[in-house]
Amino acid sequence: MSESEQIVRKSAIERVDEGLRQYMIKVFNYMGLSLVVTALAAYVTLYTPMINWMFSVDQAAQTVSLSAFGWIITLAPLAMIFGFNAVLNKGSMAAAQAMFWAFSVVMGMSLADIALIYTGDSIARVFLITAATFGGMSLFGYTTKKDLTGIGSFMYMGLWGIIIASIVNIFLKSSGLYYAISYIAVLIFTVLTAYDVQTIKAMYYSSDNEDTVSRKAIAGAMNLYLDFINLFIYLMRIMGDRK
Repeated sequence: MSESEQIVRKSAIERVDEGLRQYMIKVFNYMGLSLVVTALAAYVTLYTPMINWMFSVDQAAQTVSLSAFGWIITLAPLAMIFGFNAVLNKGSMAAAQAMFWAFSVVMGMSLADIALIYTGDSIARVFLITAATFGGMSLFGYTTKKDLTGIGSFMYMGLWGIIIASIVNIFLKSSGLYYAISYIAVLIFTVLTAYDVQTIKAMYYSSDNEDTVSRKAIAGAMNLYLDFINLFIYLMRIMGDRK
């Protein structure tokens, strides 16, 4: 290979690397901003009358129950996930962004009860642990040469098991099963963080136009957002100090 060909090849590789770097920055910017939106929505819900519309606190029994409106808000994200995917595939990018931010707001509203159940210090502590775990696994997923497809697929199978077990435990009300689900879920979402980052990275193509890159970035951000939120929720169940 001549020197001029080597220079051209090196320049092409640098352009791809820069494009990938900008793409991943966009993914994590979306994801980080969505966490901020979720936190603000939870704060507003907690310190406005909306908290009373959604939740009922039994101080004696130390339990928090949902009102009819609370159930609607809690279940809404499930429907919004399907709506987001449909809009992302067939709608405009602006509509997909609006759905993404709306989802972040509704998730924040549904998570406001965490502050009713757990102490502020333990929430802050678990958030930092979640952030450190998420950051470490994201770095691993981005840099590792090992193909995580096999273990990622296995973790997604385990996720369905967790969902089924959680539904069963609504009726059993078993504290042992509750904590078993929580520990297994922490493992699953920790591994899925690395797998999803690797998958998001592999989705990038230098030939993609700006619209395609933006759609891939916001789809990746949604996956990582869900990894972070679920990791935080299950760690709270294990490590959170109840009021």
